[in-house]
Amino acid sequence: MTAELVRGQNHPLSQARLEIRISAGTPIVAAATLGDEQGRIHGVEWVAHPGTPTLPGLEVSRQAAADHRLAVDLDAMPEAVHRVSVLLALPTGAGGPSRFGAVATPFVAVTGLDGNEVASYTITGLEAESAVVALELYRRQDAWKVRAIGQGYAGGLADLFTDQGLPQAQQLAGSINEAVAQGMARSVPAPPPRTDGDRSRQTAAPALGPDQGGPAPQGTSGPGSQPTSPYGPQASGASGASGASGQPTPPPTSPYGPQTPGIPGQPAPQPSYQGGAGATDPAQPSAPTSGGSINYSHPGRQTAAPPPPPPTAPPAQPGQPAQPVAGDATGWSMDERLYNQVWGMFEDLARTAAAYRSAVDFADSRMDKELDQVLSDPRSRIGGQGDAAREAAQAKHTQLVNQARATLDRDIAQLTAESEVVEPALPHAYARWDNPVWHGYRVPMEIPMALRLGDLHLPESDRLRIPMLVRLPLERGLWIDSGSSGSLDGSYTDSHDLRRLAMETAVAHAARLLAVYPAGEFTVHVIDPAGSGAQALAPLVQTGVLAAPPAVGAAGVAEVLARLTQRVDLVQMAVRGGAPDSLPPDFDTSEQLLIVNDFPHGFDDRAVNQLRYLADEGPAVGVHLMMVADREEAAAYGPLLDPLWRSLMRLTPTPDDHLADPWVGHAWTYEPPLVPPGSQVLQHVLAQVAAARAKYR
Repeated sequence: MTAELVRGQNHPLSQARLEIRISAGTPIVAAATLGDEQGRIHGVEWVAHPGTPTLPGLEVSRQAAADHRLAVDLDAMPEAVHRVSVLLALPTGAGGPSRFGAVATPFVAVTGLDGNEVASYTITGLEAESAVVALELYRRQDAWKVRAIGQGYAGGLADLFTDQGLPQAQQLAGSINEAVAQGMARSVPAPPPRTDGDRSRQTAAPALGPDQGGPAPQGTSGPGSQPTSPYGPQASGASGASGASGQPTPPPTSPYGPQTPGIPGQPAPQPSYQGGAGATDPAQPSAPTSGGSINYSHPGRQTAAPPPPPPTAPPAQPGQPAQPVAGDATGWSMDERLYNQVWGMFEDLARTAAAYRSAVDFADSRMDKELDQVLSDPRSRIGGQGDAAREAAQAKHTQLVNQARATLDRDIAQLTAESEVVEPALPHAYARWDNPVWHGYRVPMEIPMALRLGDLHLPESDRLRIPMLVRLPLERGLWIDSGSSGSLDGSYTDSHDLRRLAMETAVAHAARLLAVYPAGEFTVHVIDPAGSGAQALAPLVQTGVLAAPPAVGAAGVAEVLARLTQRVDLVQMAVRGGAPDSLPPDFDTSEQLLIVNDFPHGFDDRAVNQLRYLADEGPAVGVHLMMVADREEAAAYGPLLDPLWRSLMRLTPTPDDHLADPWVGHAWTYEPPLVPPGSQVLQHVLAQVAAARAKYR
């Protein structure tokens, strides 16, 4: 499974010979530097670039291109090399874009020689930067890992090399630009847009698909995501790219993968603007058209053979769109088809909203241009001629906006109809807490492919909710933000209410995780140093689904963290030694979730370091974090905790627009999956889980 990384997140590498694939949509320069344990470059001979493309264990492209493949052999690296940084830069003096904020979001994937992706990263958040450290491969305790960096430099390669401690930074940057300029005539342009526009979910032939971040198109074919970023999410969002409005949009965190946002857990797909109603290249605003209805097709995951045919919809009446059907997507099982269908709905809504926003921006710019042309003549600024010009320009503007809105409303209506069919058909792992499917809940026999963490919606479609599905097992921890910034509308201003709601949200997430895993395959631990979460934790405590009572006080915090840290160490040693059977006979092999409330209260420096270690190394060996915390309360630690926050997927206990899609970087409003007031569904589900666990033991 591909790990969709977000900035600061890392992932272990099990192979020595790798390929780093880069897709940017416009010709860029790819280079790499070798660094020592402190990340310092010892000289220009430690830099692989188009002028000197080959170093021991490393080879980069010899020219600027829209797509790159870098070859890496970690076993061939000199012993003094502990870090390999992958650099991207825009060519200078070539008449092209001068900042990453004006181009598509770069996507980087680390693959094996067989082409299977190990990790991917969508570089979001770039604006004025013209050079960026995309990711790094680093050696720690004789094992190599990849970390997503995404550090940009507005001053280009010269500033980047200076920051890495290279004395000859200016000279080297100049020589690279000169070598690139000499080869620009041979640069590979971005691939032309596809003309087939076919995204049919009904197709029998398997299409390139998600997963990563979950079944989404692979980023190289398009995380983004991703968002992931996601997205995926990541990912992702396509924050750095010119959005549908034609303006660079600073992206929020991608839910999918990423993160993402991806959808979370898959490599975020690159923006691709073929097919669909009003699908528009975000780089070129265009007038809206009255084209056909939105095509709901979304490719399924790549498979070795065609999946079983999905159910067919009843024939549509002439002139009417086809009736939606639940499971109308490719996949081997109904769960997989529903997952792909939800992802397709998410993508369709993102694209139709992008087309609408692009059309509105086009109408605004056209009206401004027409008025400037007419009113540039002083004789036409006053009198009847000027008034007539203003009225004509305004009428054209209104016509274009109304036409775009009509297209958007039609597409949203079709998506809403599909949502009304899909939502009741979702299995437990994908369903809201108010779905009747929970009344017939039984503990499952196998792990589902994804989990619902909430709902997403856009301002243009406030009534349409898209399920936010994240692939299992979780590849990132969760952070439930209990700070005041977590309330979008400001309705929760009391810190006590926000903390209570954040803890209730964490309990709902934990209960859903317990419910979708088979008996005995998921264990939950709780750290509540001051006991402030006792009321919210009551459903978990009273039903007996916790591994032990919530740990309180500094001693309780230290004991739980030491036990889980030791678990991570044991599993890592067993895996690296190729002897997973050597674990103790009584070793609990289930996935572990640690809920931490009121961080950093009750945590000393050692506990903080252990928590960072679990967030960094835990997910790869089945240990996951769920933090309920206000980042401002941990401000005393300064930048020490920045990697911790970045490694977690931020969720909020109230609606908040901090997530982005991996295509155009829309800011999506996230709504947590709270249990309806007065409902006993949580207690019912947890009682079933507790009974199954008792039989399992």
